[in-house]
Amino acid sequence: MLKKIRQFLFKAMLWFFGITIGTVILFRFVPVPFTLLMLQRCVEQQFDSKDMKLKKDWVDLKDISNKMQLAVVCSEDQNFLFHHGFDFNAIEKAMKYNEKQQKRKKHRTRGASTISQQTAKNAFLFPARNFIRKGLEVYFTALIEIFWSKQRIMEVYLNVIEMGDGIYGVEAASQTYFHKHAKNLSQAEAARIAACLPNPIKFNAGSPTSYVLKREAFISNQMSLWGGVLNYDMGEDD
Repeated sequence: MLKKIRQFLFKAMLWFFGITIGTVILFRFVPVPFTLLMLQRCVEQQFDSKDMKLKKDWVDLKDISNKMQLAVVCSEDQNFLFHHGFDFNAIEKAMKYNEKQQKRKKHRTRGASTISQQTAKNAFLFPARNFIRKGLEVYFTALIEIFWSKQRIMEVYLNVIEMGDGIYGVEAASQTYFHKHAKNLSQAEAARIAACLPNPIKFNAGSPTSYVLKREAFISNQMSLWGGVLNYDMGEDD
């Protein structure tokens, strides 16, 4: 009996690794057609008796403004070009900050997810907060860092991330909020879209709050300090 269980677990493990690694390699070359978050949002809309909204339009990285790519790096993960999926310094800082917030009995916390982690979560996993999903996020983050380039990670990230109610990817966001293609976004427009990413359902790049405008100004300033260009060659010697 134990032998059969071990054989079953071994085969199941082989299937798991084969399917997941194969899927990651496949999506290195082809667009991600949909995500589990998109599916969840569509179901939620139906339960809320709302019209189903799903705006997405996959575009290649060359058709996304470099300013938009730089904006999300400055906003979400300034070590994106240099780490291998996980920013351990940011994790340590976030843990210390959250411990202080907990002692003060405040609910506001700080995350340390990199663009790679967010890409893995959005492209491959279900929306949830538990140890199983977090463990799978670590696993898929490692896989995409092994099999994908930084450019591919950025391309998938900017095509699948939620950017508004029923809006996924920067091309759909650009068309919705600024009536232009993603490749034509200005620095200010890119910074504003990036400013909404912490909560794209609450914040709207088309009708920015004072908080969004402050974040936009901060991100735009960071972009200028970077020289206004995201140079992927910077991380090649890491």
